[in-house]
Amino acid sequence: MPATDERKIILVVRPTRLDELITRFNTVQQAQFYVEHLGADFSDYLAEKKLYETAIADVEASLRAVARVQRLDRRYLPNFVFGPDDVVVVLGQDGLVANTLKYLDGQPVLGVNPDPARWDGPLLPFNTKSLPKVIGEALRNKRPIKRVSMAKATLNTGAVIHAVNDLFIGPQSHVSARYILQAEEREERQSSSGIIVSTGMGSTGWLKSLYSGWLGTASALGLDPAERTIDMSFAWDADFLRYFVREPFPSRTTGATIVAGLVSNTRPLTIVSEMPEHGVIFSDGIEADFLEFNAGTRAVVTVAERQGSLVV
Repeated sequence: MPATDERKIILVVRPTRLDELITRFNTVQQAQFYVEHLGADFSDYLAEKKLYETAIADVEASLRAVARVQRLDRRYLPNFVFGPDDVVVVLGQDGLVANTLKYLDGQPVLGVNPDPARWDGPLLPFNTKSLPKVIGEALRNKRPIKRVSMAKATLNTGAVIHAVNDLFIGPQSHVSARYILQAEEREERQSSSGIIVSTGMGSTGWLKSLYSGWLGTASALGLDPAERTIDMSFAWDADFLRYFVREPFPSRTTGATIVAGLVSNTRPLTIVSEMPEHGVIFSDGIEADFLEFNAGTRAVVTVAERQGSLVV
């Protein structure tokens, strides 16, 4: 392990909402006109940008006092090569922490909350005031680490995609996904609105909403499930995943009996696409970063070999 002052810190940042509007409309004035024309409060966009830029300056100054620092914009994450001894500081929100983790191979990640009055995420335990003390401890490997299991989909084309929260496998638009699902030594041809495969970290998000909707529907139809609430959350470092098929449609050629269950490395989930076009696999809600999943493509979903490392 290199000396503390030889390790490099990668500071991951993101554009604010106003930055993205300026990219779209070219100037602040045009962005302001657009937002106010819709009746929204433009001052909130200005305040968010100012606070975030102040947080970047404060965090970068704290980090440069102890090590070399490289600032990295979110859009360059997929192609950036992280060093094995790098320490990664992510200036929130939660989604940016999750998105960063899936491109790492065990490097420690510190989630920093740039605006605690605005964001209260569980992946942002630190703020700009606590960071100077914490970063020194992290560089010396003196901070506790929370392990995070990831999902992995491997295609027969050779492509691979990882997820920290969840994988979506299905149609790119609002059409039915058609595929053959193989799980737990069973096989079924299905037509649905897609499959969600969730990690432990993601089990309190999209997966929770799917199970809650299922219970609410059953209750509304008078089926009266024994449990009106359900807690399907599981440990962030679990050695399994959970899958859920959304809106499966039973017909003469498609079934709806394999709809939820566990995925592990000894019980992988296999999906063979029968969609001629618009089939996709994306992770962590980022639709722009996807793999094509069209007819003949096979995806095998397992727990990823590597885990994320969150500094706590």
